[in-house]
Amino acid sequence: MTDSAVQYDRVLLKLSGEALMGELDYGIEPRVIQRIAAEIATAHKTGVQIAIVIGGANIFRGAGLARAGMDRVTGDYMGMLATVMNALAIQDALEALNVYARVMSALQIHDVCEDYIRRRAVRHLEKGRVVILAAGTGNPFFTTDTAASLRAIEIGADVLLKATKVDGVYDDDPMANANAMRYETVSYDQVLADKLSVMDATAIVMCRDNNIPLRVFDLTQDNALVEAISGDSVGTLVNA
Repeated sequence: MTDSAVQYDRVLLKLSGEALMGELDYGIEPRVIQRIAAEIATAHKTGVQIAIVIGGANIFRGAGLARAGMDRVTGDYMGMLATVMNALAIQDALEALNVYARVMSALQIHDVCEDYIRRRAVRHLEKGRVVILAAGTGNPFFTTDTAASLRAIEIGADVLLKATKVDGVYDDDPMANANAMRYETVSYDQVLADKLSVMDATAIVMCRDNNIPLRVFDLTQDNALVEAISGDSVGTLVNA
């Protein structure tokens, strides 16, 4: 580590596909992805090892079309391909800032990215590269939140950072209820019992059972990622 203020050696950042849309109805807004890449680059300069799992809902959401009649497995694979597109966009934005990045996919797409192999991913991190983990788990019926929990456990991340548009976990929808209370800290069991909107239950249980702390924070705030890896009380910390 090069910065004593940084609390973690290795983090996994979960980005939603919607985070890349900005004001658009779908797709990727260049200004937004450049800002996110700049946040990641600043955090990377502190010496922390960064892996990223990204969703694909800005391009395609398989579960939604499954409800409209599409075969769920087909829809989920299409969603995985959308995450690869987002991962390549993040890689390009990072490399424009002179940050070395590798895209590793759970689906084999050799012409555009590497296969996800855990030991190779860890080696990339140790060499100071940002590793962008695409295509979810490579299996249908699993969300990218679950993929983020799985990859965080596999690579030995110290914390899972879930970047959202809301500054933490609330007891109610803060967009609909102005009196909703934000938690500074909350337990995994309470998240499950109260059905708080954090991640899906599978992802939460995996973090709980493997002692991976989860911090939910608002990535739209300047310097939020650096504050999160510094252990500042940004957003909400979910742990045992």
